[in-house]
Amino acid sequence: MSKFPIYKISNFNFTTVNSELYVNTFKNHLKNHSFIEKPHRHNFYLLVLFTHGTGIHEIDFDRYEIKRGSMFMLQPGQIHNWKLSEDVDGYIIFYSQETYNLHFGTKKIEDYSFYQSVKSKPELVYDEEELQDIEVYFNLMKKESESVKSKQKEAILNLLDIINIEISRKYLPENNHKTPIYNHKINQFEELIDVNFKSEKSPSFYASKMSITLKHLNRICKTILNKTATELITARVILETKRLLIDQNKSISQIADELNYENYSYFAKLFKKETGTSPSEFRKNLST
Repeated sequence: MSKFPIYKISNFNFTTVNSELYVNTFKNHLKNHSFIEKPHRHNFYLLVLFTHGTGIHEIDFDRYEIKRGSMFMLQPGQIHNWKLSEDVDGYIIFYSQETYNLHFGTKKIEDYSFYQSVKSKPELVYDEEELQDIEVYFNLMKKESESVKSKQKEAILNLLDIINIEISRKYLPENNHKTPIYNHKINQFEELIDVNFKSEKSPSFYASKMSITLKHLNRICKTILNKTATELITARVILETKRLLIDQNKSISQIADELNYENYSYFAKLFKKETGTSPSEFRKNLST
């Protein structure tokens, strides 16, 4: 299998407000873009609220049940795909970081707790009363996207921010996030991991790059994500391994080499320890 496609908002040309902002019902979105059911990535932020139907949503190889009230918040670069019932519906919103941040000035989208890390939980489930409350804003966004009123984009972005505020109110107590005093540092760490994880597995390397002590780096990771620096580096390695295993043309030993593991046995044991299955079993399960 080839690399996952990376879609831009311009790839979705139905009810697009502009090239950086897209609003639609999920049913209409699916009619015009059935290709989204296959694994893919985006270069933008994505919100989905399901109001009807069932299914499975797979995000970076983690599986989530779709049901009425399911909300998903995806960040740029995450791999995801769906398996959906025929009666599925809801709302879907795409927007770029630049559009949001330029509109709100000092407030940034990445300041919201559910976007502070790629390890943030991407799912919430709303009960019936909560769903009715938040669905109002999605419906208003959809109506505004179809209007010809002045300041349409501004109205949609302000409604989007209300939705993000409502999500954060539910997300913070459910996920027990502490005040994100280390938000900038955790983002810096994850960006460094993305660039260097194939060649650098030692947390000391990253602490040095960030001009902080390893103890302080671990304190940041534990405060924001309740994980150690080593656990975050390992998680990135495992995610990349899963992505590479989809390519049937690459042997598992070649993947180990690509990730700079000279000891294939150690690599295989690490993968099984973290996932509960061997690399070969994981690959076999992908095709079933």
